[in-house]
Amino acid sequence: MQEALIEGNPLLKKSIAFTLNIIEYCELLNVNKKYIVSKQLFRAASSIGANAFESQNAESKADFIHKIKISAKEADETQYWLIVCNTANDYPKPIDLMEQLYEIQRIINSILKTSKSNMKVN
Repeated sequence: MQEALIEGNPLLKKSIAFTLNIIEYCELLNVNKKYIVSKQLFRAASSIGANAFESQNAESKADFIHKIKISAKEADETQYWLIVCNTANDYPKPIDLMEQLYEIQRIINSILKTSKSNMKVN
């Protein structure tokens, strides 16, 4: 049942794939003893999908929008940490992760725009 939910939902599908890639990247950061940034990045990045997943059982449309907004905020924080990693001289470059994140952010923004306009109509 959960597989069907994920397969039919581009945000969940991409968020899970992104989180798995973040895990690999954070493990690489840990090998390079970049523990603090690794921890911050992992928390923010994994929270994107966790909040999107939780939004699937929202109590109301407003609750759904609230949870998706949290995903958007976590995506912004993730973007910050990826920019830090990309800018730092002695960090592995997360170019593919940044591209994946931008795609997730576009989906989130589209969901928020649609959800907000649907609330005005109802």
